[in-house]
This record gives sequence, C-alpha cells and structure tokens, in this order.
Amino acid sequence: MLHNYFMGSARFLPLQVAAVCYRKCGASFEFLLVNTTGGDRWIFPKGATARRLSHSEAAEREALEEAGAVGVIEPQHFHLYLQPKGISSLRNGIQEFVVKAFLLQVNHTQPPEEQKRNPTWFCVDDARSALAVGREAKYAAELRTVIDRAVERLSAEGRMVADFSRAPTYRIWRSLLRLLRFNFLKIGRGGQGRLGKHGIES
Repeated sequence: MLHNYFMGSARFLPLQVAAVCYRKCGASFEFLLVNTTGGDRWIFPKGATARRLSHSEAAEREALEEAGAVGVIEPQHFHLYLQPKGISSLRNGIQEFVVKAFLLQVNHTQPPEEQKRNPTWFCVDDARSALAVGREAKYAAELRTVIDRAVERLSAEGRMVADFSRAPTYRIWRSLLRLLRFNFLKIGRGGQGRLGKHGIES
C-alpha cells in the first residue's frame, strides 16, 4: 500500500504508466492481465511514458501492444502504486517505480503485438490472487489494492460503465486515430520493437 513515506518521495522515483483493462461481467467486472517479460508472473499492461504522448495515451499504447486491448481509456489516472523492476541478485539490484494506473474499458481484443504475453481475463478475486503470485508481500499488496480501487471506482460510478458501452462515434474515431499515431511513432523509431531483459518485469 502507498504509505506516507512513499507518497512524500514519489516525485523522486521513476514513473511508468499502466492500463487497468476491464469489462463488465454481470453485476461485477473482469480484468485483463498479461504475463511479465519472463512469463512467470501476471501484471497489468504497463511501460514507460512517451514524450509525444500524454500519460493516458502511453498507457493505452501499452494495452494495445501487450494485451491487444482496444477501448476507451480515462484521461486521468485513478491510483498510484509502487512496483519493482530488476533482479535483487544482480549488481544494480531492484529499482522501484511509481506507476500511474488508468482505467480502460475494453471494447474488443486482437492478437497483441508483443509475444508471450498471454492476455487472460480474470474475475475480481482471481485477479487479486494472480497478481500476488511470485511477489514480495508489499508489492503483491500494492497490486491487490489497484484491483480494489478499480472496483470501488467502477461500482461507485456505475453510470460510467453504461456511458462507455454507448460510446459516441467520435470516441471510436479517436481510438482509431491513436492506433495510427502509435504506428507512426513506431515507424519514426525505425520500426524497432522493445527489447525485454530476462527477469525484468515489464
């Protein structure tokens, strides 16, 4: 959980963004998780910020690349959480990151651009359990809290779910334009994909 000491020093930690992808499932919700780069844990689609994208757009890009998720993302993050990146046994050890979490309601999915991500839908309880597997207790608690905050937000603002399911045409076009923008940025980078390092959570 985000304790006072963390909140006070958050501005000194590197920043990442995450897309908390969800869909309505009866009276509850399901969340779309992906495998980490090493394939041994579950995580939200997440990654670095981008100079030419807002933080929500960068999170939306991660959802597309890692989970093949297409939908409507909220422009403002709903939660901050702390996660590590690296391997404690290596010389540089573990670096902690602050992650901005953005809610994204998934309209449809397609094959993800990144290999071995295995995007999978989980009900609320199963998502909380899956995110805890293979992690230190404090980081597992951070991820469980993300699910709890997302459910609280979606349940308290039930109209948001209905509004997104009837998203107007301009939102659909906005998503298509963002897809084109992501592809353009890739071409600008020489078409190179991201390289994952063994054991590094991404």
